[in-house]
Amino acid sequence: MFERFKMQKQIKVIRQRIEFLEQKRARSQAALVDAILRKVDPDDEDVEYFNQFTGEIERLRADMHELEAELFADKKKKENK
Repeated sequence: MFERFKMQKQIKVIRQRIEFLEQKRARSQAALVDAILRKVDPDDEDVEYFNQFTGEIERLRADMHELEAELFADKKKKENK
């Protein structure tokens, strides 16, 4: 029981972190879109930030999906007992 609670808390923390990173990524994304609309090369720093935030978000989502799968499997196992 404690393990399930711990996994649920980890999932919540990961979701909050993803939301925070998505907000930060939106700033660099806006700069990239602005550069595209003005038909100029985007600033390398904006591109790097966007890629960095995107990579971190993808990693966190993979971790979250793994935890959710474990939680679901654990819940299924307990229901079948």
